Amino acid sequence: MSGARIVKRQQDELRVEGDLVFETVGPLLSEGVSLFGGGSRITIDLAGVGAIDSAGVALLLEWLSRARERGCSIAFRDVPDALWRIARLSNLDSLLPVAD
Repeated sequence: MSGARIVKRQQDELRVEGDLVFETVGPLLSEGVSLFGGGSRITIDLAGVGAIDSAGVALLLEWLSRARERGCSIAFRDVPDALWRIARLSNLDSLLPVAD
C-alpha cells in the first residue's frame, strides 16, 4: 500500500496519486476540499490511483458533496476499473461525473 496525495496541476485540475483505501483517505478529505474554489469546475485525474476500496469511493462522493456546497463542480478523468466495479456493485456509478 502506498500513501495517497493530491497534486495541483493547474488552477482547475488536480491529480490523485497512490492508494485510495481506508488507511489513506482520512487526510485527503480536508486537503481536497481546501482546493475547491467557489464557482469553478474542477477536473480530478485518477490515473495515478493504485488500489481503491469503498473508503476511496466514499471520499470521492464526499468531495462531490462538499464541492457543491461551495458552488463548485467536479468531474473525474481516467477512472480506474476497480473504482467502477465498486461503484457499480454499490449502485453509485451514476453519481460519479466523468470529464470529457
